[in-house]
Amino acid sequence: MSGLDIARLRAETPGTAHGIHLNNAGAALMAAPVVEAVKAHLDLEARHGGHGAAERAADRLAAVHGSVARLIGAAPDEIALTESATRAWLMGFHALARTFGPGDRILASRAEFGANVVALRQVARATGVRVEAIPCDAQGRVDCAALARRLGPDVRLIAATAIPSNGGLVNPVAEIGRLARAHGIPYLLDACQMVGQRPVDVAEIGCTLLAATGRKFLRGPRGTGFLYVRRDWIDRLEPVMLDHFGAPLTAEGYTPRTDARRFETYEHDHAARLGLGVAADYALALGLDAIAERCTHLAGLLRAGIAAIPGAVLHDLGPDPAALVTLTLAGIPAEAVRARLADSGIAAGLSLHAAAPDDAAARSLPPLLRLSPHYYNDADEIARTLAVLARIAARA
Repeated sequence: MSGLDIARLRAETPGTAHGIHLNNAGAALMAAPVVEAVKAHLDLEARHGGHGAAERAADRLAAVHGSVARLIGAAPDEIALTESATRAWLMGFHALARTFGPGDRILASRAEFGANVVALRQVARATGVRVEAIPCDAQGRVDCAALARRLGPDVRLIAATAIPSNGGLVNPVAEIGRLARAHGIPYLLDACQMVGQRPVDVAEIGCTLLAATGRKFLRGPRGTGFLYVRRDWIDRLEPVMLDHFGAPLTAEGYTPRTDARRFETYEHDHAARLGLGVAADYALALGLDAIAERCTHLAGLLRAGIAAIPGAVLHDLGPDPAALVTLTLAGIPAEAVRARLADSGIAAGLSLHAAAPDDAAARSLPPLLRLSPHYYNDADEIARTLAVLARIAARA
């Protein structure tokens, strides 16, 4: 097994005393050191004001970029800290889109998140660029052979999601990256559900940009995220919105920073950033391989138990599913199942159409119940959840 000290990790996760948390794909429970870092800085701000607190925490704030960079195998100057993954993805995408026009093509995975889909359609409407879905293989993943056949000089971007929000699918992100690099095409990866759950190495993946959040499997505070920009692309991308931090004023006008922080703005939540840095360090100390092994094991227990419940249907795809387990119970809306779980002290999530609208439409998916375990969950919690699901199904 993973070798993680689950008893210690549960003791360091105060939320485990208040129920069974299986909504980590929505927002995970923060570890005590993360909470303490956020609270300590808020206390510092209460004593010294925002500016005075920032001055006193300057070294720790400066270290956050390095912590996030180590998490994904990047360099600190390739990291921009943002308020969310959506903000990060949009900043990267719209910087690329400044040069798009009629006749250009974007190739996007079918399971792109709803916010990404809106941005893709907005730019298509404004510029005339065509957005085309990359076909899926028999297991639901991006079909890299089909992707290769669609590449050409008019393809200006490949956009993909590592682990879609609406199920356990894991896309072949490194294979996509090899194709993108071979053809000199920028590659934007949404890694929201991968960072903190599985190892991420941007050099191995080969992406140009990567967006992720702090609040999901990384166990950071809400209101945090980051954008990775590969160093050789930083000077080629100008954010659509700049301020005097991202582009300091000069006698001639302004000059964008030479690092990825050109995508940042002066004002941000210092306490939340410190929490994000602690969350990244916490995950690194545990080891992403051990975390991935534990998450995969717990999700496997859930899938095996659900498969044995009469009327339960799993909706996950792929040969190596992640810790996002989606299901329906015959005759019971997912919203009702979630509410009944909540009555038993079990926090679950929903995967609605907006989570991945194109994939939901292609597979005619109804709203799904989503159970997303993390390493601090234990086997007893999984068994209790399965027992409650079985009782709900029996009463349908």
